[in-house]
Amino acid sequence: MITSINKTSYPNTLIVILDQGEGRSEYEEKGDITRVTDSQGKLTGFNFFNVDQVIDYEKLPNGQVKLSDDDLAKLNNALAAAGFNDKLAYGKPTLVYAYVKTCEKHPDSDHLHVTTIDAGLGHDVQIVCGAPNIAAGQKVVAALPGTLMPNGQQIWPGELRGVDSYGMICSARELGLAHAPQKRGIMVVPDEFQVGAEFEPAKCDELLASGVITL
Repeated sequence: MITSINKTSYPNTLIVILDQGEGRSEYEEKGDITRVTDSQGKLTGFNFFNVDQVIDYEKLPNGQVKLSDDDLAKLNNALAAAGFNDKLAYGKPTLVYAYVKTCEKHPDSDHLHVTTIDAGLGHDVQIVCGAPNIAAGQKVVAALPGTLMPNGQQIWPGELRGVDSYGMICSARELGLAHAPQKRGIMVVPDEFQVGAEFEPAKCDELLASGVITL
């Protein structure tokens, strides 16, 4: 679940994205809440208007927000009061440390690689990566489906050159780190980082600044 606020373009509105939609979106409005589904009827999100009537809007940052348990409870109460049966809940973190188990050349590209990673999900996932320094045996940062990147890019399952890809292996620049090196390549983190643990931007930026992480 991605929750975000754009205080300039959409003031006093909380945008909740639950899934990647297909085709034209459909909207059901009840009071200050709009339920969004795709052309197949799959629930893809909600818009909460006049959200300051439900949660403390002023304390929330512009951009992606991490709602408290109390905020989630209040939003779910608002959904029920409006007549919706859906419930919102945060799942596992989607921007996590991962281990690259395999790395093979893409069958239809001279610069892409097909990797198998362990991201702590209980099963391996496949990610196509174009970084020149990607290799098996690395600890990296993986953006799994449902991630909102610092530049506003949403990560969902897709394919690159006909090969399925379940996310993105990230560079320091893509992660928005202040001390990111100005050259291509994914960020390789220390081996002791725990697979599946949530990415810690301040910690990784400090390691970049001190030279512990060099790319």
